[in-house]
Amino acid sequence: MPDQVLIFSRFPKKQMVRIGERFDLIDAAGKRPHDVFSAEELANVRAMITAGGQALGANVMEMLPKLGAIVCYGTGYDGVDLAAAKARGVVVGNSPAANAAAVADLAMTLMLAATRRLLAADNYVRSGGWAGGTPSPLMSAPAGLTGARIGIYGMGEIGRKVAARAAAFEMEVGYHSRSRYDLPFSYHSTLSSLVEWCDILIVAVRAGPDTQHIIDAEMLRKLGPEGTLINISRGSVIDQGALTQALRDKVIAAAGLDVYEVEPHKPDALSELPNVVLTPHIGGHTAKSHMAMQDCVIANLTAFFSGRPLAHPVQL
Repeated sequence: MPDQVLIFSRFPKKQMVRIGERFDLIDAAGKRPHDVFSAEELANVRAMITAGGQALGANVMEMLPKLGAIVCYGTGYDGVDLAAAKARGVVVGNSPAANAAAVADLAMTLMLAATRRLLAADNYVRSGGWAGGTPSPLMSAPAGLTGARIGIYGMGEIGRKVAARAAAFEMEVGYHSRSRYDLPFSYHSTLSSLVEWCDILIVAVRAGPDTQHIIDAEMLRKLGPEGTLINISRGSVIDQGALTQALRDKVIAAAGLDVYEVEPHKPDALSELPNVVLTPHIGGHTAKSHMAMQDCVIANLTAFFSGRPLAHPVQL
């Protein structure tokens, strides 16, 4: 019998097909394992697959007495209680950089849509406003991107790919991260300095307790009335209530969001604003990215069940 693996998070079935060819998968579909399977059915499960942003704490790990590996489908692992995993001798793996190019592409897409007011322009045509010559304040000329200052918060794989794309748009690139790198972009030693400097802020930092709501009302004021905020990281990095108010009061000009404090994101005050572009956490959602993430999951599980170190381990 193939090695049994619990699917903890809710994934489309087609994303698990290739993995299911190698391992015996049992699917909790985002529910607590004990709500779906009996203790006897879970007794021999030694590995599980999860979405990195979903909360996975000690209470879940305790349901699987033989659990030895948690494998995240994707780059993130912020939902996993790493301390609890380490205490139980459970190794954790992820899919580093597998979807970085796709996420960087979406960051640029959101930036273009927000700064060039793409949704307003689309509606202007569809509503007949263009044909009728109806005046629209949302159709006033934007500044444009050439020469604009783009600040990247987090210079990991995604941040670097965003920087390369922004440079091709003839933008001036700056960044802030925990480390300074040998890169042809200006480094800012503090996030506050970066935010005050840039016209467009791209949030690409890894989520964690130290970044919770780090983009707050004060940071948004520093970004300023001509500033644009793009988030393709995690919703927890931004105080969403403060952002909604800042967009409503024109404290900043616009935003583009692929991630939210609570997902899936339900229509609310943020959704009603014309100066924000919203997508449903699809940054890494391309066919190539999914293949790459599945390759990482398979490599991690194969190594674990063979008694070897994970191919892509998270440092606990």
